[in-house]
Amino acid sequence: MAIISVRVEEGCISCGVCEEAAPKVFEIDDVSTVIEGVNFADFDAGIREAAEECPVEVIKFEEE
Repeated sequence: MAIISVRVEEGCISCGVCEEAAPKVFEIDDVSTVIEGVNFADFDAGIREAAEECPVEVIKFEEE
């Protein structure tokens, strides 16, 4: 199934795991944000890795 949306919920600690796993999808400022206009299907593996490795489990995605 293809990923159609990605979000970072409240509680992000800006550890950088997501940006390392999928730098074209996530950007760290004070907290992690999802970069707009990204075709998430192109970065499926990185998004899944980021969600799995997030120490505070705030990265969520929806599939088609």
